Amino acid sequence: MHILVLGAAGMVGRKLCDRLLRDGRLGQAEISRLTMHDVVAPKKPEKAAILVETVEGDFAVAGAAETLIAGRPDVIFHLAAIVSGEAELDFDKGYRINLDGTRMLLDAIRKVGDGYRPRFVFTSSIAVFGAPFPEAIGDEFFNTPLLSYGTQKAIDELLLADYSRRGFIDGIGIRLPTICIRPGLPNKAASGFFSNILREPLAGKEAILPAPETVRHWHATPRSAVGFLVHAGTMDLVAVGPRRNLTMPGLSATVGEQIAALKRVAGEKVAARIKHEPDPFIMSIVDGWPRNFEARRARALGFTTAEKSFDDIIRIHIEDELNGAFVN
Repeated sequence: MHILVLGAAGMVGRKLCDRLLRDGRLGQAEISRLTMHDVVAPKKPEKAAILVETVEGDFAVAGAAETLIAGRPDVIFHLAAIVSGEAELDFDKGYRINLDGTRMLLDAIRKVGDGYRPRFVFTSSIAVFGAPFPEAIGDEFFNTPLLSYGTQKAIDELLLADYSRRGFIDGIGIRLPTICIRPGLPNKAASGFFSNILREPLAGKEAILPAPETVRHWHATPRSAVGFLVHAGTMDLVAVGPRRNLTMPGLSATVGEQIAALKRVAGEKVAARIKHEPDPFIMSIVDGWPRNFEARRARALGFTTAEKSFDDIIRIHIEDELNGAFVN
């Protein structure tokens, strides 16, 4: 099996590639080749039992998608995107990467022909939904995004469903919760502060909280995100039917509940490193985000989370990223 991962240098992309290399297989199929692509060169593993190639470049320029598809990968994980805050600040860049690039990729697959129909796993976003919201968003709730990023992802979802219907791909879109706690440095995602206010204090650093503690949001760990992707890459999509885009399970929590969990797991001293500095731009984005989901369809189709509480989210970060210890 040949697997292509776009966005392989990103946090979730790296973890997905690590999982694929560690397992050596996806479902029942052995992996013979892994192609890792991103706009910056993905880090190539020093030792791997399978063939690994890294490709650096912009997949949204003419001819790039055709080159990536030339090897006819059996499974394509499309994680590449301009994140929410950056897509809102740079209209042209957001649409070029998040929409035009995805369309070029899908068309490159379609034009191969000759019966080529790869599994295509697309990471969408809960930003496809916009206020006003019910108490918990069900699977029948309509898409009315309030951001350019959400609009781009919603259009991609329609394309994925149509290209699947026409038999060009065997596609599934998974709407990821905000991934928390994200390791590494902060990025330009407006949701980044949900991770920052936990990750930085655990590392002995101050963190800025730009939103009120009453803000509620939908979360899942990186460990869960990788699990969602692997399941999406292996599951029988006949059960999914024509509605190819699913909201993933997660945990709904307020910022205040996040901080309370941090205090329980790491102590008051660690939580005291959070400083309140309101940011109107961040709040203008966060105000239009969904807060809670039922995700019944995804759960019924076998998608599960690695965490049961927000305390678990913090403990998983400490275990996976901090070698079981934090700065108190």
